[in-house]
Amino acid sequence: MGKLVYATLCSLDGFVADEQGDFGWAAPDEEVHAAVNDIERTVGTQLYGRRMYDVLAAWETMESDEPVIRDFAEIWRGADKVVYSRTLEEPRSARTRIEREFDPEAVRALKESAESDISIGGPELAGQAIAAGLVDELHLFLSPVIVGAGNPALPSGVRVRLELLNERRFAGGVVQLHYAVSDAG
Repeated sequence: MGKLVYATLCSLDGFVADEQGDFGWAAPDEEVHAAVNDIERTVGTQLYGRRMYDVLAAWETMESDEPVIRDFAEIWRGADKVVYSRTLEEPRSARTRIEREFDPEAVRALKESAESDISIGGPELAGQAIAAGLVDELHLFLSPVIVGAGNPALPSGVRVRLELLNERRFAGGVVQLHYAVSDAG
């Protein structure tokens, strides 16, 4: 059985993008990128909302001389992808299928049959999975910036108890918090 893992880069005040949709302040340096790669390396299937998929689809053809960039591109291309979208007609990447609606029971079945972990990307989709009790672990990469408002990394109106598994401080000021969803409710 695979774990459903949500990893996100966000501001200290919990936003993945500011009010203008800018997330350049969260661009990972080499050290943070390598940590994200290590999380994604354990993943066999990636679940995405439409907007997150639109941002990440560039990895399908990304080429770089930088080892962490090449590594992430290989990880991206090696994973199966499910995109939840009512409007996307054709995927722009291999190993990708489109689902019109997020179905918690289908994701639960996917977790039960998975031989490796599953990641979920995009705060809206992850919020639905968190609310449905599907997410097993969270990795929050907190950037040393406060943006004041924007697209929140975590859902509102949902209470989930977490157990801190690990924390890591990066040279550039980013802090990674790794949590498991607690069975204590």
